[in-house]
Amino acid sequence: MNLIVLSWNYIKGQKLNTLLNTLLLGFGIAIIVVLLLVSTQVQDKFTRNAQGIDMVVGAKGSPLQIILCNIFHIDFPTGNIPLEDAIWLSRQRLIAEAIPLALGDSYRTIRIVGTNHKYVGHYGGKLAEGKLWSGDLQVTLGAQAAMTLGMGIGDTFSGEHGMSEGGHVHEGHDYEVVGILQPSGTALDNLILSNIESVWIMHEEEEEGEDHDHHAHTDDELIDNPFGIKIYHDLEDKEITSLILKYRGPMAAVQLPRMINARGNLQAASPAFEMARLLNIVGIGVDVVQGFAYLIIFIAGLSVFIALYNSLKERRYDLAIMRSMGASRMKLLVHIILEGMIITFLGGVTGFILGHGVVELIGMMTGEGAQVSVTGRIFLSEELLIIVVSFALGVVAALIPAITAYRTDISKVLAKG
Repeated sequence: MNLIVLSWNYIKGQKLNTLLNTLLLGFGIAIIVVLLLVSTQVQDKFTRNAQGIDMVVGAKGSPLQIILCNIFHIDFPTGNIPLEDAIWLSRQRLIAEAIPLALGDSYRTIRIVGTNHKYVGHYGGKLAEGKLWSGDLQVTLGAQAAMTLGMGIGDTFSGEHGMSEGGHVHEGHDYEVVGILQPSGTALDNLILSNIESVWIMHEEEEEGEDHDHHAHTDDELIDNPFGIKIYHDLEDKEITSLILKYRGPMAAVQLPRMINARGNLQAASPAFEMARLLNIVGIGVDVVQGFAYLIIFIAGLSVFIALYNSLKERRYDLAIMRSMGASRMKLLVHIILEGMIITFLGGVTGFILGHGVVELIGMMTGEGAQVSVTGRIFLSEELLIIVVSFALGVVAALIPAITAYRTDISKVLAKG
């Protein structure tokens, strides 16, 4: 006697109950899978992008906005800071490394970042083809940016002011693609990288409304600075968006924020602190939704229990016949438990397919170029626990009906007919 086939055939005979229980359990598991996949991938990307960055210095405003904009590139700058202040800060003995960023422009919603080669090195970026930018209006594309834009070495384009399509186009100053980076799983993948001088050229053109004649300069006119930026004559009106800092020692975390915040327009922001605060705020909402999902799963388990218990009353005679034909009490017990496990298995499969499908859909809707894009085409080790719990739920839900079947007195049942 094949108990699995027998249990399956009975479940097929109760199509409506099976469908409702499967969907109810599936919805609960799907919600948990979606939350698990999205939160894990988002936190992983946050961690990778913020790794090795102790502080970001930007214009006064929201520290969280400074972090989101300058590390994860998913917000707008709070303003600009004087280059003179950035140079002063980078030369402090408490700073091990300082990387400047100049933001403000984009191309087809992909951000153009003015910086130096240290920024690529910080994330371990490697070239897939071409080279890193070396002159004005040269750019190196991140792997995903190149794929999204469909551009290669030698292609040119005009930047747009702001982060949305339809902004002011900087005509007459075309960028040229000179290199493409390998995928790194970091913010580099979705950026267009150039030097800071190129960003200044665009903004000067926009502010003055005319092309600039960049006459030849001598090396004697260059102003020494730790960023490798070509600055002639003086630092007046020269600005950048932010400075990414790495501490030389633990004392920097104590002394630098106070020193920075006390100087002019500067604002210090800690990635670790701001991300912990953001995830804590978001976590409250996640916990509520997750609690709701567990409630749905509990109701699904209760529904399976009620379905099996009620069906047991209708099947007492059938079970008694099975006993009279040689089936042991233990076989009846296993038979009922298998029914519960099969129903929860169907619900689990439905939940996993639905959950991964929803996450994949979210990833497609946010776009491949998004900094926090997610995918449903991965399987996390934590999902194994969900599988175990779903099977355990089937066993628990079927346990009382199974024990009742185990204790069935076949003589009384057969006597009643």
